[in-house]
Amino acid sequence: MKVIGLIGGMSWNSTSEYYRIINELVAEKLGGLHSARLIVYSLDFDEVRQAQRQAHWDDASAILSQAGIALKQAGADFLLIGTNTMHKVADAVRERVGLLLIDIIDVTANAIIKSGLGTVGLLGSRFVMEEPFYRGKLEKQFGIRVLIPEEEERAIVDRIIFDELCQGKIEASSRRDCVKIIAKLVGQGAQGIILGCTELPLLIQPGDVTVPLFDTTQLHAEAAVNLALAGP
Repeated sequence: MKVIGLIGGMSWNSTSEYYRIINELVAEKLGGLHSARLIVYSLDFDEVRQAQRQAHWDDASAILSQAGIALKQAGADFLLIGTNTMHKVADAVRERVGLLLIDIIDVTANAIIKSGLGTVGLLGSRFVMEEPFYRGKLEKQFGIRVLIPEEEERAIVDRIIFDELCQGKIEASSRRDCVKIIAKLVGQGAQGIILGCTELPLLIQPGDVTVPLFDTTQLHAEAAVNLALAGP
């Protein structure tokens, strides 16, 4: 079994979900007392958040790269960055660290294509919804049409992520707000919804909406386990 190196996500809340899902999947696939060979580097997210706020992406990249190098030195065979937003610097981290990195955008795109859907709605941080590193890759590289909420709605989702979910707060009112935003995207033609923040699955569940959800945390963790259990 290969060793998974996980750079902790936007907050420890989603990092703990990665840990749970990865170990549950390994146990399911191998049975018995098996668990994942997994090394976690948990970042101080406040440092990353400050770099995001100031658009100091080189600083953010350096923080993640340092974590990736530490994981490599500890024996990781490949990397996960447990956050959608920080895939803005994924290529730079991969290059600096020199390890295979499973890209959460690629994994999500492949799941959408496999499902046969052509148009999806995207919820995530402001960076994920608005900047081209995420939407642009889905559209240009994979041919997936991506719909995003209106500006005011994007601000609501971004606030829920950073002011609530990243701090472990799960509010019923915020779930209702997100469900309304999703319903509006569905009305505009979205056949499925990307939960493009690894904290969002803590708030939104499949039973809350009428279309398929693409849980990026689950998909990313599944891809990691598949690679970890693949041949040498």
